[in-house]
Amino acid sequence: MTQSLLTATVKAKKMFHRDVAIFAITRKGVETAAKIRNILNKKEVSCRIFAPQKYAQKGVVPLDKKLGELISDVFGEVDGIVAVMATGIIVRTVAPLLKSKMSDPAVVCVDTSGRFAISLVSGHYGEANELAKLIADGLGAVPVITTASEILGKQSVDELARTLHCKILNPESLVAVNSALVNEEELVLVLSGNVKIPMDKIVDYEVRTAENIEQAVEIVNGFDAGVIIANEETVWNGLKPVTILKPKKIAVGIGSRKNVTEEDVVETLKWALKKVNIPLERVDRLATVEIKKESPSMLNAAKTLGLNLQFISIDVLRSLRHEELSPDSELVKQKIGVGGVCERAALITAGKKAKLILKKTKAKGVTVAVAEGE
Repeated sequence: MTQSLLTATVKAKKMFHRDVAIFAITRKGVETAAKIRNILNKKEVSCRIFAPQKYAQKGVVPLDKKLGELISDVFGEVDGIVAVMATGIIVRTVAPLLKSKMSDPAVVCVDTSGRFAISLVSGHYGEANELAKLIADGLGAVPVITTASEILGKQSVDELARTLHCKILNPESLVAVNSALVNEEELVLVLSGNVKIPMDKIVDYEVRTAENIEQAVEIVNGFDAGVIIANEETVWNGLKPVTILKPKKIAVGIGSRKNVTEEDVVETLKWALKKVNIPLERVDRLATVEIKKESPSMLNAAKTLGLNLQFISIDVLRSLRHEELSPDSELVKQKIGVGGVCERAALITAGKKAKLILKKTKAKGVTVAVAEGE
């Protein structure tokens, strides 16, 4: 790969899409919170620190109500909560707020001196384990991870779902299936139909393939527990504990200057996907603006990559409203009538509940963005 591509600017995948709220209640805790904010900001994670008025230095939001009330207010609005305080305080505070590991934010507790970072809630799917490790690494602290699969070095089902960008259709099954995994019972993972899953991302599971969901059920019945990955919405009514995963839709939006080559497009797209650890075979569709319909570089690149190429009208691109969109480029807006192509194309093509997992990335005259949707 050329030097220009290697040195191009890229905004890497964010750990979280929404803010992380950091709470501290002592002067020393605020100092540690500021260090944590710096650590997370380096990973492009947006943070807000909350502390009592008397400790609220510059850049800290003063508590205008009781700690528990404020945490309750932000609980559903953030992707992570870091509590720089005693574990008992944050445990008692968040306990009434917890609903599901599929929706609860990551909760991490750090002692005021920054010696330990403890993953408390949503360790796998909410990425609290990764958040605790990141904070601990930055502070020179000890990460405290207590999930059994993590301790045993096993890939839990919720971690598998996050890695493969899959939706968990029956999260109530996770306890039983993960229990089978850590207790080394016979566990099978069945790929049903024509699902596109990178096999190198799957560990700790015996993998079988099935032509349809009925055949997948027959296979699972020969094991203690299982995981089925299928493209269709499926309800499990069997006796064995089974988790059903449905791959989310991964779409790549792409834009380019006039004179880019097919190789420019292919190399930039592969490079961008590598940044967010998404294999090419996991991509469902490539999308761009309709004025590229006659572009040989786009058409040939899509053919080389084995991807369907969708063309989106300027009016549709322009009409999109989404909180994750980068600011418009006035230059692009003057040229084609819309202030950006790749992010808009990716979000539109990803469909329902789409969110960006890679914001606009530029190299060799090509812009790429990646989105996932349900």
